Amino acid sequence: MPPAPKKKPPPKPKAKPVLALPDYMIETEEGAPARLVCGVDEAGRGPLAGPVVAAAVIIDISNCPDGLNDSKKLDAARREALLTKLTACAEIGVGIASVEEIDDINILQATMLAMTRAVAALPRAPHIALIDGNRCPKGLACASRAVIGGDGLVLSIAAASIAAKVTRDRMMADLALAHPGYGFERHMGYSTPEHFDALSRLGPTPIHRRSFAPVRKILSPELAEGLDLVPDESVNLLIQKNY
Repeated sequence: MPPAPKKKPPPKPKAKPVLALPDYMIETEEGAPARLVCGVDEAGRGPLAGPVVAAAVIIDISNCPDGLNDSKKLDAARREALLTKLTACAEIGVGIASVEEIDDINILQATMLAMTRAVAALPRAPHIALIDGNRCPKGLACASRAVIGGDGLVLSIAAASIAAKVTRDRMMADLALAHPGYGFERHMGYSTPEHFDALSRLGPTPIHRRSFAPVRKILSPELAEGLDLVPDESVNLLIQKNY
């Protein structure tokens, strides 16, 4: 009688991937903590309404809250809790560019302006600013370094992303009280069905960005084509990336 076939061992469970969190390596490369290194990020490039807000943060690595990460990867309650902790142990500067400035100089330049203001608002001037993205503002009073995907790589930029997002969300909640019916406290000015429905029924408010094509088309559909606007495709890309 032939021997019974050997049973194959059950497959080993696949190890869950370890999600990398931002670290302090790039700050160290730039001389921190002996040199003052701040991280800079923004919130609100993509919305159809409201300002763009930037934050600059110098963290104390010896007293840094756990869980800092790209603000888009954290829920609202976690962001609020982390900002409360950061306010007690980090240096934070906030810069804002208004809707009027966005419409006047375009959203990219307004974002650079808000970042410059955020760095200038720090209690102490940094030696270098680490900027989330692929370009740095030209008006900084210190050296700068662009870090693509920095909010998921660099602790101080992650901290800045949280500070910028929470600050802007609070501003939009206040603006919702001044402009009821639009739902700003829920969608923060982004292109949601609720927002488009309110725009079609109530029309744009003073805090809507008239240089963004979806808003201009509602205001002047016959003039929308051919103007120097932020096109629908660019707005949609910003929305997809949660900017």
